[in-house]
Amino acid sequence: MSRRKRSNGSRRKNERQHPGEQGRVKNGTLFRGIVEWFVPQGELFAKDEFHGNIKWNPDQLSAEALIWSWQETKNVTDAFDETLEICEDLGLKNPAMTYASFMNALDRYDDTFRSRLRERIQTLAEEVGGRHYRTNGWVLIGFDGSRATAPRTVSNEQAFCAPNYGNGNRAKYGKKKSRGMRRRRNEENKPQPQAPQAWITMMWHMGLRLPWTWRLGPSNSSERDHVKEMLDQERFPANTLFCGDAGFVGYPLWSTISAVPGRKFLVRVGANVKLLSETADVKRCGGGQVLCWPKGRMDSGDRPLRLRLVKVKVGKTKMWMLTNVLDAKKLSKKQIIRFYEMRWGIEVEFRGLKQTIDKHKLRCRNSDRLLVELDWSIRGMAVAELIALREQIRTDDEDGPGEDYDPHDRSLANTMRALRKCMRQLNKYASQDDGLLYQLSKALVQRYDNQTDKRARYRPKNPDKKPLGNPTVRKMNAEEREKLRKYKPKVAA
Repeated sequence: MSRRKRSNGSRRKNERQHPGEQGRVKNGTLFRGIVEWFVPQGELFAKDEFHGNIKWNPDQLSAEALIWSWQETKNVTDAFDETLEICEDLGLKNPAMTYASFMNALDRYDDTFRSRLRERIQTLAEEVGGRHYRTNGWVLIGFDGSRATAPRTVSNEQAFCAPNYGNGNRAKYGKKKSRGMRRRRNEENKPQPQAPQAWITMMWHMGLRLPWTWRLGPSNSSERDHVKEMLDQERFPANTLFCGDAGFVGYPLWSTISAVPGRKFLVRVGANVKLLSETADVKRCGGGQVLCWPKGRMDSGDRPLRLRLVKVKVGKTKMWMLTNVLDAKKLSKKQIIRFYEMRWGIEVEFRGLKQTIDKHKLRCRNSDRLLVELDWSIRGMAVAELIALREQIRTDDEDGPGEDYDPHDRSLANTMRALRKCMRQLNKYASQDDGLLYQLSKALVQRYDNQTDKRARYRPKNPDKKPLGNPTVRKMNAEEREKLRKYKPKVAA
């Protein structure tokens, strides 16, 4: 029996069982309410122009794509068929009616949908976030990158495979050619081209634990370039503190952040970072003010960056942190440790995308459609978490002053479970105690005392991975001090 026949039968059954029953609402009504809360009809795309012959409505198409991203079905075309049936149950009149037109529309107007819905996510995050939106006066934005595997097709290989795979110094085929036997064996068993992978660089709201914005690209994309692109093209709230790991270093990135007033950064640094000190070796005193002024930048006339180097201990690991917040009262050592620990949540977000949303391996065989699939999967995850956040904060405020709730307790798995259950039962009636909104408010991480050690569940440390090391801090020579004297009024603070 098809889902359509089952849903029609269940609709008639529920109408017989609950004719106008007090205190009970149809799941479809609740579900449509949360969709229209995120995509209000006739508002988001009122100023945008679309082709005059389109048969779909942009608001309805966005709602359709959102429902599509929440489907549990792995196959993208089967998920679309399920989405069409749900749209019909919800009364959406102008969605895309075929898979081809659906994907073509999302691909063609990708920039429009991305900008409008990104702004919508950020606006609603500020509205519902409450006291969690800012932490100690800062809007905390962490960034990191990850990869998702794509099907091995010609289109995906051309778009996402890194060039010259197998020819570099660290390639497997190039190792151990000194012995003839090994050389012949390697020549007979040449490595396959690298599997196509899409790169994701995400900016993530650390206080609300929500995706803020993101960029996609091939497997060899530069996450620092992605971050610079987002910084140049998008707006961020006042007093934003960007947090990154040791991969987000360098004068170009730090100067881009520091160029806008109100933007600050906090990153971990290691042996790959070289800094200058005006007075003494900062390493001896455990931190202090330093300058980032590479020789090439110095010779070309670029201004130096005045920064603050802090040595901290996060867990059992001693590390160096670098920030352009020079005043320790505005960003103390305790806050630095806390914020960097909070940044780890973005790794959990990527795990949720790959495991809970099941996008560790994408399905689309065309490169353009694959980017649409990945983009809407991230957006669907962000909207689901935003809706759950709204209900959980609202419930917490009703129960008391709202001091106990922490967005860290929100469970993506339980959130998706509640949404998918509701989509399967749109024509059933639910009471206030078991409806969708109630289930979302209770979509929290299960708390229990561990009886066993969980360390064995995680990947062990890579013995070949070298320690990060300490940054190099060198005292400036006379020539460098003279150049700095000329730039004193222009030094970035």
